[in-house]
Amino acid sequence: METYPHTCAQEISATEKLPTRSIALWWLGQAGFAIKSASLTMLIDPFLSEHEGRLVVPPFSATTAPEIDFVLCTHEHLDHLDLPVLQELAQRQPQLRFVVPRPIIGQLTETGIESERILGVQPGEEHMLGTCRLRPVPAVHAIQCPPAIYNFGFEESEGQYRYLGYVLDLNGVCLYHPGDTLVYDGMAAHLRSHAIDLALLPINGRNYFREQQQLVGNMDEREAADLAAAAGINCVIPTHYEMFAANTGRVGFFVDYIRTLHPHIACHLPTHGKRFVYTK
Repeated sequence: METYPHTCAQEISATEKLPTRSIALWWLGQAGFAIKSASLTMLIDPFLSEHEGRLVVPPFSATTAPEIDFVLCTHEHLDHLDLPVLQELAQRQPQLRFVVPRPIIGQLTETGIESERILGVQPGEEHMLGTCRLRPVPAVHAIQCPPAIYNFGFEESEGQYRYLGYVLDLNGVCLYHPGDTLVYDGMAAHLRSHAIDLALLPINGRNYFREQQQLVGNMDEREAADLAAAAGINCVIPTHYEMFAANTGRVGFFVDYIRTLHPHIACHLPTHGKRFVYTK
């Protein structure tokens, strides 16, 4: 499989001695990120498989991935839960552990990943992943469409949250990865209580015609910017806007909107597979 000509995986491995209140991030495409602190390396929603129609090649494959401590997946859509990649990573890296919403643990065990390597989580809980504190938060999404019915997934999951975001406290930085979600009542206030420094927010939006193509949507550019402002977030990285031609977002509009309406919020546009160091 084609990958980026530069050695993203090697750069992740070689990144060391991050100072306190700093983390390094690499955008893997769509909502996928590699994140490194002074003491651990994790992937969130890594979408690294070949897939028809993808516009961005993966920075590395499962076979060339750096050593990883944890992989976190927010929900079951293939661009967030890339099961062939997770299976390959599990086979190649015995130290690796996985974090997923509790209702979808079975999708990993069906690939042969041992249940003791999987942590199923729900909102209201708090878990330590090495030196990283994990706090799951709800997301509003849908398994499929049409019809487009956005909710927390209770009906499909025996009353449990099926779609999650993750608030991570690592190396003195509070990071929020929402997975896929719409903005919902009480969301901004809940996020504000976490004092988030950096958020990775989707901007592709949703509309009827995309949903007729079975494309479940997200918050759009305005909503992402306004959510960041309402939640008191200091810096935003827009995501989920460049992988598939039928499901893009307007990153230029997002930047203009933030600069015009919320100029106190920093906005960073990462390059795929290139390191970005955030310092609080």
